[in-house]
Amino acid sequence: QVQLVESGGALVQPGGSLRLSCTASRSSFSTYTMGWYRQAPGKQRELVADITSGGWINYGDSVKGRFTISRDNAKNTVYLQMNSLKPEDTAVYYCNAERGDGNHYWGQGTQVTVSS
Repeated sequence: QVQLVESGGALVQPGGSLRLSCTASRSSFSTYTMGWYRQAPGKQRELVADITSGGWINYGDSVKGRFTISRDNAKNTVYLQMNSLKPEDTAVYYCNAERGDGNHYWGQGTQVTVSS
């Protein structure tokens, strides 16, 4: 079992920035693919970005050039730096950990609201 704790969600104005953090409970964190997903009201959950254990990164089309995912294996933490935020980025953001056996684990979610 992997427990994930997210933080950093907030209300921010359009054009602003936020950094989300997700800390995992397991020391084998470095072997996981870590990802950020989001879900807006009435919409399906979508991939924002993920990063493999080897550092390969993938971004959703809507966030390319604005968001940056990174990981610190010494701290069991993955980050999502979000810049140039837009109202359409408003959603609950979820951290995801994928183990090598294919099992996925989810955090509880953190709310990001972009509004003036």
